[in-house]
Amino acid sequence: MMRSFLFVPGDAPRKFEKARAGEADALILDLEDSVAATAKVTARGTVADMLDAPRDEPRNEPGDGPALFVRVNALDTGMTLDDLAAIMPHRPDGIALPKCQGPDDLNRVAHYLAAFEAAHDLPPTPIIAIATETAASLFTLGNYAGCDERLWGMMWGAEDLSADLGARENGAREGFHEPFRLARNLCLAGAAAAGVVAIDTICAVLDDFDVVTREAREARRDGFGAKAVIHPKHVAPVNTAFTPTEEELAWAKKVLAAFAADPGAGVVRIDGQMIDKPHERAAQKIMATAGGTS
Repeated sequence: MMRSFLFVPGDAPRKFEKARAGEADALILDLEDSVAATAKVTARGTVADMLDAPRDEPRNEPGDGPALFVRVNALDTGMTLDDLAAIMPHRPDGIALPKCQGPDDLNRVAHYLAAFEAAHDLPPTPIIAIATETAASLFTLGNYAGCDERLWGMMWGAEDLSADLGARENGAREGFHEPFRLARNLCLAGAAAAGVVAIDTICAVLDDFDVVTREAREARRDGFGAKAVIHPKHVAPVNTAFTPTEEELAWAKKVLAAFAADPGAGVVRIDGQMIDKPHERAAQKIMATAGGTS
């Protein structure tokens, strides 16, 4: 279960050591925005060292430490292929693709990955498409269904989109303004249509934990499966928000037990309420999030 994705600058080994000892379910080692242009080549080697740090197998199980994804530079920089060449021999758990304009970009990176996987005897590499950072990308969010098998998740972002739209602000502290709510909701729907995990954007407000708590709760409520963070102190409220409560688990177990007892039923009665197949699917998702199926 990956609820929290903590961005870590790819040129900051000390921050990496602190982050991987924390509670984030996954780290995104960043070669893009957090690394200065003059430091990007050096950062590739630093990220390779981070990936080579001793890790348990399989990862992302209790006690095994966080999964390690790498955010490469966007395709329009001309650096993506060199980034992948530097890091793929070190077996990252996944790749985050920034400024993904649509399925064509996703498939291009998947094609690159297929070559590196063959060369280094690697399984298919999961990809998180950061899919709302340009205005043009908003018009492709419903087209990811049936894309490459490597697509694991779709993340929305507001900061780069603000610049592309020419927005003076995005309203993150009070609640995102309408253009950014549109991007959020289209990403959520696009991920659901593609059958992959929807990942909520980072909370850029660092001095008010009520904001990240609110964002995380609203994201979980609406159907997101995880949230990105940029500060280690944001991990705990995100993990809490995306962990099913005891009440949710009890309800889910009751629903699944009722349908298991009568497999042919389209509707069952529980605690005076009529429960149908969509409720069964919701119960299955709750149990999957909790790491169980019954």
